[in-house]
Amino acid sequence: MLIAIIGENCVGKSTLANRLNEKLNAKIYSGKDYLRLEKNPYMALEKFKTILKESVTGNNIIYLITEKEHLNLLPEGTFKIVLTAELEKIKERFKERMKGNLPLPLEKMLEAKHGMYDNLDCNMKLDSNYDIDDVVKLISK
Repeated sequence: MLIAIIGENCVGKSTLANRLNEKLNAKIYSGKDYLRLEKNPYMALEKFKTILKESVTGNNIIYLITEKEHLNLLPEGTFKIVLTAELEKIKERFKERMKGNLPLPLEKMLEAKHGMYDNLDCNMKLDSNYDIDDVVKLISK
């Protein structure tokens, strides 16, 4: 099974992926992790596309996506989960990640990207109030 967890920074993609992984024993990829597969970036990308395609009906893979360009890598049959959160909650989480400091350029970038996945076609859309145990039960059946 291939599960894509899609969302902006600091919406809980890694947390959900790690909890799902407890049940699914999946390989987790994030962003451009695929570049580690081969020295040549083109070959790494092609290998990753093959891995993703085969995982739709084979081994479990969870792919965390923050950047829209990575959506193009998803083959048909991918189970897509979009995570969303209120902008202020995202800023708070990012500020914690940055040890209490959220630089203005970073804050502006978060504001500009907020809502970028609101209209994406997906199998499941979750806001920050979802119950992680319920989601894990639904997906790991």
